[in-house]
Amino acid sequence: MVFKYKPSGVCSREITIDVNEENETVNSVSFVGGCNGNLKGIGALVKGKSIDEIIEALEGIDCNYKGTSCPDQLAKALTQIQEQL
Repeated sequence: MVFKYKPSGVCSREITIDVNEENETVNSVSFVGGCNGNLKGIGALVKGKSIDEIIEALEGIDCNYKGTSCPDQLAKALTQIQEQL
């Protein structure tokens, strides 16, 4: 299932997440806006990983003292998705 998330407090404007509902893993992640190369890298690194594993790794990462970051926003999106599954 594909989910769209509107991040806040970061440069990216949207995160699209394709989740395998059966085993709660991420098929793909893409970002609109933000640091293109870094965010493509995050998408490649999380592909095939479990939602729990991604949240644990990315939650709380800060970007330039904003109190959040694109990886942290991805963790927040995955937390919301997990609550819906």
